[in-house]
Amino acid sequence: MSERDGRDVYEYALLRVVPRVERGECFNAGVLVYCRAKSFVAARTHLDEAKLRALDPAADSAGVRAALRAVEGVCAGGEAAGQAAHDDAGRRFRWLIAPRSTVVQPGPVHTGLTADPEAEAERLLDLLVR
Repeated sequence: MSERDGRDVYEYALLRVVPRVERGECFNAGVLVYCRAKSFVAARTHLDEAKLRALDPAADSAGVRAALRAVEGVCAGGEAAGQAAHDDAGRRFRWLIAPRSTVVQPGPVHTGLTADPEAEAERLLDLLVR
């Protein structure tokens, strides 16, 4: 934590939709934010269906939405997190950013400073996804 200004270190990763994994084309559809000092982890998502259709006209938009909701559920914890229900925020974030070859994939992790991780998640969604 930066004692001088009350901001804490946070980490974030973009969630990318890769409709056809074999082609590797993707677009941003969400952001994961983790702040250890506040035990905060959250996902904010926004699926642009026009981008999805541009990359794959036959894409399963309902399936992509379900995958994005599942990420949000893991971040929320509790019953919505499934097997990760009892894991702390850091373990849930680390599990979500692990590389995978699915339609929804995490990007690289970046860091920053924030006084309000919840507001930061919304700011990053507006800046990098919408």
